[in-house]
Amino acid sequence: MSASSIAELSASVDRAAELLRGRRIALLTGAGISTDSGIPAYRGEGARTRSDPMTIQRYLSDEAARRRYWVGGHLGWRAFAQAEPNAGHLALAAMEAAGAVSGVITQNVDGLHLRAGSSHVIEVHGTMRRVLCLHCGQVFDRRDIATQIEAANPWITVPENVALAPDGDVLPESTDGFIVPVCTVCEGMLKPDVVFFGEYVPPDRFRAAESLLRSSTAMIVAGSSLVVNSGVRLVERARRRSIPLIIINREPTRADAWADLTLAAGTGEVLPALQERLT
Repeated sequence: MSASSIAELSASVDRAAELLRGRRIALLTGAGISTDSGIPAYRGEGARTRSDPMTIQRYLSDEAARRRYWVGGHLGWRAFAQAEPNAGHLALAAMEAAGAVSGVITQNVDGLHLRAGSSHVIEVHGTMRRVLCLHCGQVFDRRDIATQIEAANPWITVPENVALAPDGDVLPESTDGFIVPVCTVCEGMLKPDVVFFGEYVPPDRFRAAESLLRSSTAMIVAGSSLVVNSGVRLVERARRRSIPLIIINREPTRADAWADLTLAAGTGEVLPALQERLT
């Protein structure tokens, strides 16, 4: 980055701090905040193309599709679980501890905000940490399901270089012979506690996100292009209240026209700089 670009970014962060100082900030984060942790974004430079994403309809109706999902999901989760919170996650946790951030609404399923120390986190698209039985409702820790998978499929190994997707999925070379995990209580169908393509965000999660936003007096969007409607709906609620709206994203977003300030930069650069100015 050139000296002039650095100076321009610093001035933009100063302006953001002026807009946010003394306010309780709600964060809406997307995949862009986790790229510095080695998890790719859905869009923008370096994003992996998803020509055939798993939908909830296919998952429920197609046994071969479920097998493919669980092979790829297991390989991805093992690599996914090694990711560590980055400077952006840590800055938000520090700002929450200092009273500047009221909470984080995240579209990510990686759990990195919680691991960074944020305490008020609403995971609107769910989490890879849990697995649900669709028949009896039993909830499992993903680590226990991983143990079941590896016991039933001792041949499965995680390759050194895994082409991860933001949801932890990997396109496997083969699914031959793979035994899909089942509920150990009722042998029912299992599903990770994440929102699949074609599913809606659970109403209680969205209401919790709305409540967090109502209790806040400013909003930052960090690392999201706001393609998903749930994110746009939350930003629209902030716009209707006329509270300051800051967008930090390398790529343009659907809500740039509504923002008081946009910063076309990485969250790992901007959020720590904001933390220094606000705490």
